[in-house]
Amino acid sequence: MRHFTRPFARTLLASATAVLMGATALSAQAETRVTYKSASAGTAYYQMGVELSEAIRRGTDGDIVLTLEESQGSVQNVMEVMARQGNYVFTTPPGLVDSAMAGEGPFAERQNPRFQEIRGLFPIPAITMHFVVAGDEGVISLDDLEDKHILIGRGTFGAREAERYLELFGLLDKVRVANAEIGSGPDALKNGQIDAFVTASSFPTPNVIETAASMPISLVSLTDEQIEQTGAARQTIPGGTYAGIEADVETTSLPVIAYTTSDMDDDTAYTLTRTFWERREAMAEESPWWGSITPDMIDNIAGSLHPGAVRYYDEAGIEIPDDLR
Repeated sequence: MRHFTRPFARTLLASATAVLMGATALSAQAETRVTYKSASAGTAYYQMGVELSEAIRRGTDGDIVLTLEESQGSVQNVMEVMARQGNYVFTTPPGLVDSAMAGEGPFAERQNPRFQEIRGLFPIPAITMHFVVAGDEGVISLDDLEDKHILIGRGTFGAREAERYLELFGLLDKVRVANAEIGSGPDALKNGQIDAFVTASSFPTPNVIETAASMPISLVSLTDEQIEQTGAARQTIPGGTYAGIEADVETTSLPVIAYTTSDMDDDTAYTLTRTFWERREAMAEESPWWGSITPDMIDNIAGSLHPGAVRYYDEAGIEIPDDLR
């Protein structure tokens, strides 16, 4: 039996350790970590982050790992651009990016050159306005809200938009606005305490699905002229999205975009964007709200696209406006 001398054994052990450390280093180098900041836990947008993280992991065979961080909202997400380095991805309505770059609104007192480094990647499900009314008409007009008792909530984007629309179209004095939180809307509608409620969320939204499953509902569809008057982005809720609503519903939405900064290298931005679009249909099979994403929503992006994202869109033959390049 052959025996190794101690010095030789130590050399063999050192070599094996070096090989192991080298393999570990290569593995760590191959894995790209990305911080993803969207919303607080328990919200639809946090759940989207969970689903997107899994889609990216599967689509890149684990080469890119999205680490979710809770957020207190879109303004915080944009503010953190000032201090974040490396692969930081965050979600926000494009209007806030415009405000940050211009040093206006919530960013007026905290202007920073880092905001000019924000770059777009891809759209995620928009915050869509739903006017939900008791009744089996299916699709109705805004004028049909007259004399109705409506719950719009308070302090939320949906509540502010609903009040703005009622005032814009001369309905504020023709409806009775309920004084309650929007979370009680579905139960109040089922119990006959109100005639309608307004909610804003990505669609299909759970509270509307649940309401439509337990009673006949109708949804308000806006005309082209009304949508133009609101100044908001058009959103079509396809017929069949909710029980009893067979025709398309034309409404408005607040676009939401996944952004990063120029710190992210082109290859990572390219791979993230490509994987998102390649996995979108698979995600939609699990969670229908991903089905609402279409390439024309890229036009809603404020600022400019990351060069890595531009490379993917050009490669995929997806037209993008020149001002996003």
